[in-house]
Amino acid sequence: MKLIDGKLLAQTIKKELAEEVAAIKVAGGKTPHLAAVLVGEDAASQVYVRNKVRSCEQVGFTSTLIKKEADVSETALLQIVKDLNGDADIDGFIVQLPLPAHIEEEKITLAIDPKKDVDGFHPINLGRMAQGLPCYLPATPFGIMCMLERYQIETNGKHAVVIGRSNIVGTPMSILLSRKAKIGNCTVTLTHSRTKDLAAEARRADILIVAIGRAEFVTADMVKQGAVVVDVGMNRVDDPTAKRGYRLTGDVRFDEVAPKCSFITPVPGGVGPMTVTSLLLNTLKASKGVVY
Repeated sequence: MKLIDGKLLAQTIKKELAEEVAAIKVAGGKTPHLAAVLVGEDAASQVYVRNKVRSCEQVGFTSTLIKKEADVSETALLQIVKDLNGDADIDGFIVQLPLPAHIEEEKITLAIDPKKDVDGFHPINLGRMAQGLPCYLPATPFGIMCMLERYQIETNGKHAVVIGRSNIVGTPMSILLSRKAKIGNCTVTLTHSRTKDLAAEARRADILIVAIGRAEFVTADMVKQGAVVVDVGMNRVDDPTAKRGYRLTGDVRFDEVAPKCSFITPVPGGVGPMTVTSLLLNTLKASKGVVY
């Protein structure tokens, strides 16, 4: 069994990005600029955005953080999006989700210029992805594809099973793994909470992507010997023995599944760090104008 160390890989890619950005600056080129919009006081969102801003600093990007109170109106937030769309110095931006209940997330997503949608959530980018056209890939699936490539995990002709069908992870992963590409050419089964005998489907997987949002859902009896397992989950589980009163766990019961795997991602330190790194990669592409 070999760990797919997302934290170490993210550090490696950030170093590569920092070197490229330094060369761009020396040549008199434009410094990539990422903006983030944070609404409200959601603790997890604040951590995510803080990590993104810090990552920008580490690679030499310019970053802008726009913070608004939770009671900001939908109209005001749409105006912020419009202003960012029109700001020539901003290469890409994100509006951190989730948003307060009175704001329609779909409306905000649709208002973002696809050319600046470095989160890869706009339907135009998702549609271009489905057709194999240049686009900004959703950050988490992009990160997973990078992990598979950098760890030289063979995907050609393999059977991939994806557990979870969200538009953020599961569905894009199923499309990317099936595409005719260096990392792709899988036969893909997309499963979810309504799948009959989900355990049997999971056992067929050479590559198992788990993004169902249920702590330790996948157990050893659901994984075949030698499988590659990518755990996208991040769940807080109460644990009185832990310093903070809880521990972080994925959607896979790591201790019992890991011995059966050829490769597996840990939680934390697996997919999470690569999600932020993928956002940086998309922003660099945006600054170069190589996608649109």
